[in-house]
Amino acid sequence: MRIMCIGDVVGTAGCEFLRQTLPAFKRYKAVDLVICNAENSADGNGITPTSARYLFDSGVDALTLGNHSFRRREAYDYIDESEFIARPYNFSSKSVPGKGVINLDTGRRIVTVINIMGNIGIDGGLQNAFEAADEALKKAEGKIIIVDFHAEATSEKRAMGYYLDGRVSAVFGTHTHVQTSDAAVLPNGTGYITDAGMTGTIHSVLGVKTDIIINHLKTSMPARFDLASGECKLEGVIFDIDDNSGKCTGAESIRLE
Repeated sequence: MRIMCIGDVVGTAGCEFLRQTLPAFKRYKAVDLVICNAENSADGNGITPTSARYLFDSGVDALTLGNHSFRRREAYDYIDESEFIARPYNFSSKSVPGKGVINLDTGRRIVTVINIMGNIGIDGGLQNAFEAADEALKKAEGKIIIVDFHAEATSEKRAMGYYLDGRVSAVFGTHTHVQTSDAAVLPNGTGYITDAGMTGTIHSVLGVKTDIIINHLKTSMPARFDLASGECKLEGVIFDIDDNSGKCTGAESIRLE
């Protein structure tokens, strides 16, 4: 099975560029399943029912989230009811909307998608990510298991990749919006990339207008993070997974402009 994992989609520009490029690219690469991080898909951060439906209608099969999961209150019921959205498993309160593990019946194989958030340099109050991974794996129903590790520190992401090596099919990092060059198959058969990248405006700072971020960093003054416009890119990774063993046989980072 060929599974494509797309890095954080940022705002309307990212959603629209994904719709323009994904359908044809899926056919060209013979992609069987698409997983996309959508926690920034709504303008102003977060996810809304509208942005989620837009991504599903554009050819995405499952959505993952992160620290902005619940930025938009209008999405709470939608996240809670959807069988195709995974929010971070390790929120300290298990009463938050949604599920951290989803099992997708593709008609060919069950694919389990797990979303976990890191502990270093990100929102506090989270269960330990490694303990959460162990718990989440107990809820997996398929041999093919894909983990979105939404984390800040590259060291924590690398450590999680090796911690899960041989136990899951692939681990792709999200959150930092900058694609890394380390897509690979780890020694025990798990596909890995530290960060899948970003889908949104190229000339920006993580999707936001550059002058706003520069001034914010220079002055430390609060600022409204308005999204940039202009030429866009779609970044992600494609994992080739053996249907029978659930092992990854190939990992290829992708960038479409």
